[in-house]
Amino acid sequence: MRGSKVLILTLGLAILAVVSGGCAEQRDASPGILEPETDISGEENRVFGEVSDTAAELSGEIEIEGLGVFSFDPGEVETVRDDLFRNNHFSIFDVLVHLEQTGQIEIAYYFDEVMNTYVITDLDGHGEWWYDAYYDGGWRERSVFRMDHYPYKDKMVLRIVRAAEEYLQAVYATYLDEVSRLNENDGKLIVPEVIIEGKNDTMVFEDVEVTAHNLRNDMFQDGVVTAIDTILSLAENNKISYDLQWYESIGTAGVVKSYWVERINDDVSEGRCGFVYEAGDEEFYFFRGNHNHIPSDIRVINSPQYVKYFWICI
Repeated sequence: MRGSKVLILTLGLAILAVVSGGCAEQRDASPGILEPETDISGEENRVFGEVSDTAAELSGEIEIEGLGVFSFDPGEVETVRDDLFRNNHFSIFDVLVHLEQTGQIEIAYYFDEVMNTYVITDLDGHGEWWYDAYYDGGWRERSVFRMDHYPYKDKMVLRIVRAAEEYLQAVYATYLDEVSRLNENDGKLIVPEVIIEGKNDTMVFEDVEVTAHNLRNDMFQDGVVTAIDTILSLAENNKISYDLQWYESIGTAGVVKSYWVERINDDVSEGRCGFVYEAGDEEFYFFRGNHNHIPSDIRVINSPQYVKYFWICI
């Protein structure tokens, strides 16, 4: 029953966008705010299920606008971000590099240290490229997540598309802000605002230091921080408690292989209700690009302006 309820919750996000009448209404609909100073050290944090073999194995495809569809063997793809990914795991950007290395496309790119990401400078005679990507069982959605951070999975849909220069510059500006914030905090990942909107109450935590817990060290190098580490960091400081649940698959989504936040404090996912999340810069809140279906345990964060977990019923 856990699998079917989470599938309903996930699919309901598209319905939520219509019912709420837009993004701003969702952000403004906040319950009463609680003082986040409560010590809950007596509460138990629990993790159900264990990480399985998560390396991609099936033949994959990537469509590049104007160039066609290319097939690749994930076992042959190596990552250019070995500071993030372990062996046999890679990003959707690494697929493009693989196609170049095997002579299937010509692409020029460089690593931008002040944004902590690779930037494409030329592909098919153009320099402005972005992506449409989603995992098995998902749908097309807007995302401003770094291309070289986005983990590849079996059965995902992947398309590289032209993008407006103004849009990319706006996205890149948030990357600059994140790295600048990280440097200003001497390399500590401190999130200015973490919001947890539960069933009845909202907790807001300011300047939360988020540290790596290596929950997904099957995929990532030790020390890499993901969005779910926000929950774990708050809990180890006795601010909240949680349950996590591992899912191999959920309904028609055959490849999930991630942990989901099942409980925060007294709010436990049940029926058509549960927690979802987003992270990033205020400019791209909710469906503008921060809220997508990358599970929070594999969404690497640099130093976002906010992280938000919120309760929805559909």
